[in-house]
Parts: sequence; structure tokens; C-alpha cells
Amino acid sequence: MARYKEVEQGQGLLLPVVLSEQLVSGTFEYALNELLDNKIDLSIFDDRYNNDLTGAKAIEPRILLKIILYCYSLGIISSRKIAKMCENHIIVKALTSETEPHYTTISNFVSGMGDEIEKVFGEVLLVCHELKLIRGKMFAIDGCRLPSNASKEYSGTKEELRAKYEKLKKMIREIMKKHRENDRIGKKDKAKDKKKLKTLRKKADKILDFLNTHEDRRGASGEIVKSNITDNESGKIKGPHGVIQGYNGIAVADDKNQIIIAANAYGSVSEGQFFGKMLDHTELNMKLISEEEKPMERTIMLSDNGNFSEDNLQKAKSMGIEAVIPDEQFRNRDEQIKDGKRREGKDRFDSRHFKYNKKENSFICPNGKHLVYKGRVKLNRNEGDKYECKVKECDGCPFIDKCVRGKKSGKKKGRVLYIPVSKYDENLSQQMREKIDTPKYKKLYSNRLKIIEPVFADITYCKGMTRFTLRGQKKVSIQWKLFCIVHNIGKCVMVKSKKRAA
Repeated sequence: MARYKEVEQGQGLLLPVVLSEQLVSGTFEYALNELLDNKIDLSIFDDRYNNDLTGAKAIEPRILLKIILYCYSLGIISSRKIAKMCENHIIVKALTSETEPHYTTISNFVSGMGDEIEKVFGEVLLVCHELKLIRGKMFAIDGCRLPSNASKEYSGTKEELRAKYEKLKKMIREIMKKHRENDRIGKKDKAKDKKKLKTLRKKADKILDFLNTHEDRRGASGEIVKSNITDNESGKIKGPHGVIQGYNGIAVADDKNQIIIAANAYGSVSEGQFFGKMLDHTELNMKLISEEEKPMERTIMLSDNGNFSEDNLQKAKSMGIEAVIPDEQFRNRDEQIKDGKRREGKDRFDSRHFKYNKKENSFICPNGKHLVYKGRVKLNRNEGDKYECKVKECDGCPFIDKCVRGKKSGKKKGRVLYIPVSKYDENLSQQMREKIDTPKYKKLYSNRLKIIEPVFADITYCKGMTRFTLRGQKKVSIQWKLFCIVHNIGKCVMVKSKKRAA
């Protein structure tokens, strides 16, 4: 018969714990403690408090930032869970000298940061600059799409939400009718239906209140887009794992050590409309750390085709930045062969293959057919002239595979050509289309992935910051900047560790 050692769970245990010894050099928590205690000026938070003569003493913003940033680095972003960490986690106790704030204090501190977050973000960048982690010559910009504290169930246009409201009212009427017609319903079923009625009425009232107080939400080009009742500034965004209700966290990273120079979050999948704002934020932060008047001159900004537009290229040029942004057809023109087959649409004709006939205001295709002018049309956020060839002239054309899209649907189509109308003297879009196909710019553009993608991998996969817990674009932007601060501090730790090892 087996025998086992006896255990006594009621036995007392006394362990001597020196809090300062829990912060080991070379760790994230050690670097965080050193930065917030000795390097970063947090006096901007003093204006928040007016308790110098009366009232209870407040918890230092320095302590709250240590708690939040350390827990974020572990992927713990819920205020309630962070407050629990203050009670149970020895490293958090060491960082905060056993301070245990209530979860509402933590939540209000994060959501209430306005200009203060920009100050903290800039102070961390100054530390990165002191450690020579920023080169300031080449940058990459992209967006990371994360879900937020908003329900997809309450998303839709006003027309769709009105239909949902009518559906809920119909369900309520059916339950009421069932009760009127059947008096023998048991107490258990009655209680269940009563609870369901309460839920349905609450949902219906919530939708009706929104319909009465809000107008249709408009997209970047003026089209109606889906609103959201719980957070109308969030967007229905297609992410890597399906459609989410959330925000697009946009970041600009330096090429040397992937330090994030500028960051902001927007509730839209369309990043192009925010490109100019992100350039301005980048320049502002580079001025802070470099103390130069025009720090962005002769720099390079790499981006994917989501930011390709004449306005964005012109904005970059006006700041002295060389923007390298491929157009949507860049991959289709690539000479690379994938899986033994050329990419579909690789050799598709674009506007360069059509000859303009000024006398008749038409374009002549490679097969000698005319594309007739059909008028001025709205093209995303720009305007363009539309030219179209008749279906019968395209039918049987030897170049149809390279020219006309949509043949798989079985419906015959004629070639349509859109010529954007530029408000600028110089057509940078066309110049970029020609440059991006050259070996020099292809090699330059290939740097984009290794600059920006590791940043998002570190934030989401490595550190577990995979969603936003706040609502509203301003508050979500604060949380996104905190995510980026955690990333930048982590880079400081890595570099110091490498220097120590060397």
C-alpha cells in the first residue's frame, strides 16, 4: 500500500521580502522604474489636482503609470484585473511600494489623459534618442486593426438599425400575444418570458434613442457608412481574422530599432485620409528630439498602397519627404512568378497603354478602338474623367485578357478608363507609378515590412495588447499611445541588455 508525505495547509509561513530587490536589472520593470523615477518629467499631471489645502492626498501619477505600463506589458489591460494585480503581484507591489488603487482610479486616470499622454510619449522618445536608438532618416507607416469595447450587434446604417428595431418590436408583440392567448403558462415560463421582454425592450429603446439623436455617419468620400450605437466613432473594420468593430491604430516607426515616433488611432479602415496628420505628428516629435527646424527634410517614408493618392504624395513633398508608396496595380505588374504561374492581371493595360486623341477627347486602345468621354465622376476622394469603349468593340479583342476585368461573371464588358483630374501642376502619382517599378525603388520599398511589421507583432503577439477597452476616438488614441510607449520602453531594455552582454 502506498504511503505519502503529510501536508499541513494551515501552517504559517514568514518570508522576508525587500521590495527594491524584486526589480532586477535588465528587466522591463527595472527600466520602467528607472525611467519614471529619474528620467521622465511628469509635472504636467500636477494641474489635474487641486488638493494642496484641502481634500485627501492623491496617488502619484508616477505610481499609476508604473502600474498601467507594467500590466500592459503582460497583456493585462482591464482596469479590474490591473487593480487585482496590485493586490497579488509582488513585482507590482515593488513598483508601487504596495500602493493599491481602486480600479475606477486606474480607469479614470487612463481615459482622462489628454495633452499629458503626448508629453509622456515625447519624454520616452527623448530617452530613446539619448540611447541613440533613433536614426531619423527612414520611416515606415502602417495601421494595426484591433477590436474595441463596442458591439457588432449594434452596428449598421440608420436604415439597417431601423429594420432591427422593427424586428425587436415584432418579437415583443409575439411574446405579449402568446401570454394573452394562453393563460396556462407556468410560472417558470412566465418568469423566463418576462426576463426576455425586459432585455428586448432595453435593446429596442437603445436603438430608438440612437435613431432619434444621430444622423447617418459619413465616410472619407461622403458615402454613408455603418454607425455603432455603443461607440459611434469606432468602425466596422476588416482585420486579419475577419470583420471587427474597433479602431485602426496607426504608427510611424524609425528604421534603426523600430522605435515608434508617432501614433494615433482612428475608427476607419481607410488609412489614406490620415496620412497627412501622421506626417505632421512625426515632424512635431522629431523636432522635439532633434531640435531641428525641419527634421523631416531629405527623409524617406515607406507605406503600403492604402496611402497612395496625389494629395498624400504632394503633402510629403511639401515637407521635403520622399514618400515611397506603390499604387494598387504594383503587385500585378511585378515580374515575379508565384507557384509556377504569373499573377492574375499582371500585364493588365493601364492609362499608359492608351493614346489620347485631343481633337475628339477620346483615348485609343492598343487594338485601335476608341474610348469615348462619358463625363466627370467622383473617384474615392478625388474626381476623374471617365472614358468607355463599347462592349461590341471589346468583344473578340486579342488583348481582352490584359484589358477587361470581370469576365468570370459571364457578363461581357467594355473597357472603362478613369483619368484623375489633378489640382496640382505636377503629377506625382504617375511619377510614383514609374519609379516604383524600378529595381532601386523596389529594393527601397522592401524595407517597409522589416520596419513596421515587427512593431505590431511585438504589441499584439509578444505583449498581448490585442484590444482596446475604452470607447471614443480620443480615449482609444490615449490607450494606443500607451501600447506604443510600452513597445518603446521594451526596445530600451533590449538595447541596454545587448550593450551589457557585449
